[in-house]
Amino acid sequence: MLYNLLYPLAADWQVFNLFKYLTFRTGGAMMTAMVICFATGPLFIRWLRKKKATQPIRSDGPETHLKKAGTPTMGGLMIIFSVVLSTLLWVDVTNPYMWIVLWVFVGFGAIGFVDDFAKLTKKGSKGVPGKVRLLLEIGIALVAVLSCMILTSSPELPHLGSSMAFPFLKDVLLDLGWFFVPFGLFVVVGAANAVNLTDGLDGLAIGPIMISAASFGLITYLVGNAKFAEYLQIHYVRDAGELAVFCGALVGAGLGFLWYNAPPAQVFMGDTGSLSMGGALGAIAVVTKHEIVLGIIGGLFVLETLSVIIQVVSFKTRGKRVFKMAPIHHHFEKLGWPETQVVVRFWIISIIFALIGLSSLKLR
Repeated sequence: MLYNLLYPLAADWQVFNLFKYLTFRTGGAMMTAMVICFATGPLFIRWLRKKKATQPIRSDGPETHLKKAGTPTMGGLMIIFSVVLSTLLWVDVTNPYMWIVLWVFVGFGAIGFVDDFAKLTKKGSKGVPGKVRLLLEIGIALVAVLSCMILTSSPELPHLGSSMAFPFLKDVLLDLGWFFVPFGLFVVVGAANAVNLTDGLDGLAIGPIMISAASFGLITYLVGNAKFAEYLQIHYVRDAGELAVFCGALVGAGLGFLWYNAPPAQVFMGDTGSLSMGGALGAIAVVTKHEIVLGIIGGLFVLETLSVIIQVVSFKTRGKRVFKMAPIHHHFEKLGWPETQVVVRFWIISIIFALIGLSSLKLR
């Protein structure tokens, strides 16, 4: 919004020329979101306590989690509020990709909010029925994926919108046609639920989310710049660079939220936060044609999801559990690792995955 209002004045006041630069606006969005989230955090926490929006604790979970009873949840509202406000403030509001990502971000956040609210009213760990939640997620993601397919295609690459790119390989595109729709849905919905499964310990999910958002902030900037895209031999997506502003806002809001979510957490993000941020990362990956790279950068989320799948399949087919508890972060808790040790080590793993994913930009 500031770009649309102030940049036209640059001809008369040169200082407003700053708003031309994407890096400046990304940094502005990051700082704004961090300050908003940090400043409004106590207000949100007090409001959640007043509404008795406290996290239900699983009876079969690690014993150390029992002391977390009474901690407010739905802290994702803090993140959504901060990200949306700062993004709209610093972004070019005429950019269509930004509205697609915001649609997924807010839409998945609304689903998470309803799910969190249902858990609170039922006083248990089960919220909205899984099939209903999945259908709602697919509906929101479908609009986003179809919009991306239309907008991403160009005269130079008419099939780019329906194609899948491969990391570490230059100029390789697999045109999936209409099969790209279920693939895109899998990326967006899968990313949202993978982040949701990872959110189980104080500070565990928000760290890898910030790492992934920062990585995709760089990717969106490069993909949306014709010169950098040509130099790195990645597929150029016109106007996709504006999504760097959203990624910056997500990193900033994550830092502000982490202040209150660090062990021992004063607030949990809940499904409201995990679904919204995971879905947004998935949508950004679809826009930038880096869907597979998301699976690498977000490798920790993939491992958490696989641990649940392996546990369920093993128990149903063999009657035995592979892990002491799934998702896998609970397995290490059961082994006796302190919660903070699990969190920090998983952050390290997330950084390693991010570095591998980012290396695909040059190793082609």
